[in-house]
Amino acid sequence: MATPIDLTEMLNRASTGWVHEMGLRFTIANADEVRCEFDAGEHHLQAYGIVHGGVHAGVIETLASVGAAAAALPRDQAVVGLENSTSFIRAVRAGARLHAVGTPITRGRKSQVWEGRIYDEEERLVAIGRVRLLCIPREEGIAGGEAQVPPDRA
Repeated sequence: MATPIDLTEMLNRASTGWVHEMGLRFTIANADEVRCEFDAGEHHLQAYGIVHGGVHAGVIETLASVGAAAAALPRDQAVVGLENSTSFIRAVRAGARLHAVGTPITRGRKSQVWEGRIYDEEERLVAIGRVRLLCIPREEGIAGGEAQVPPDRA
């Protein structure tokens, strides 16, 4: 059986990319659960002054992708999102501290489905979504390029 991996430290060290730009801080990142938190800022807002739905969808997809990767990497696989269905439940404004949790619904050899939930500081549900991911051999590549794998897992 493959050794389980924890991606928490690697993710929090990232100095570029979407996760860094959104200010996500991971507290747990493994194949069983992924948790992060972030402070809603001006860069998260849409024209009405509330956090953009794309931010919520992106956070949920990130949780699913990280968890699915933690399950797939020991099998020498990469994962790619195929579908994201996110519902926006409660509007939040800049200054809100949000936290999110992702958990697997199924972790198959060829596909995975994860659920993500985002909550405000009062534990009220802000957004909920499901993401379906495809597991592929790492050497297959994605979009004409090699699947990027964290350097310490290559």
